[in-house]
Amino acid sequence: MIPALTGCMSHTRIVPRTHLAELVISSSLDQLIHGVDAQFNAIQTMKATVEISATTGSSLQGHVTESPSFSGYIFLRKPEDLRVILLVPVLRNQAMDMVSDGKTWKLWIPPRNRAMEGTSQVTKPSKNGLENLRPAVFFDSLLVRGPEPSEIASLTSDIRLVADPKRKKDLVEEPDYDIQILSQPQGQTAHTHRVIHISRTNLLPYQQDIYDENGDIVTRATYSNYQNYGDIPFPSKIVITRPVDQYSLTVTITKMTLNQKLDNDQFEMKIPDTVPIEKMN
Repeated sequence: MIPALTGCMSHTRIVPRTHLAELVISSSLDQLIHGVDAQFNAIQTMKATVEISATTGSSLQGHVTESPSFSGYIFLRKPEDLRVILLVPVLRNQAMDMVSDGKTWKLWIPPRNRAMEGTSQVTKPSKNGLENLRPAVFFDSLLVRGPEPSEIASLTSDIRLVADPKRKKDLVEEPDYDIQILSQPQGQTAHTHRVIHISRTNLLPYQQDIYDENGDIVTRATYSNYQNYGDIPFPSKIVITRPVDQYSLTVTITKMTLNQKLDNDQFEMKIPDTVPIEKMN
């Protein structure tokens, strides 16, 4: 059989050349969790100038629609305050204003004269995936946290292929660490809550997968182009993908200030009295 598999009928094709990463750092699970927790705890507030674009649809629908890029601002204050403001291109008027305290949520879209409010959890999903967007998607994607006291963690290792910055046609085999964060076991079963993928070239997260109770990925966030803001490294490009809702958001940070005092009025939004407010579940 071996001669038959490797004889005159075989065909050789060219594939990208791969090579191992030049720098590989080793770490233990405890050290990795400590690093993730340190990064999470180091950020108490965030004020960021951003560019955000959205893509809706998928191969299942047979089409993908890309929206224009909107400039705007993200304000974040722990424990759960969040506000996202987007501006109309060129005119710079407000295109969207979304605010949440982690429990309730409001959305104001001035060009459509439309306002919505409800809880931060979606109980009746809309067929329009973007209407299921809640502030928690931003909050959970922007900040990567370690396991809660009620959760347990395990560690595996894998290899990913990334583009070689020195040779455009080549690929680099980059080892990574994958931290699985699971529920406490019930008998012989445990549910995966999140998986944090950490590069072994810098020990920084490059991806986070968030699962629902059925084991489906509801949010996948990827992180790249890390910059130092003070002494805190933070990704300047974050891509948030929602497979079930079939949309993705690309957040590019152009300017950011961390741990600056943010006042309560920066998380207050006034909807005009003449605009009816839709109740969303």
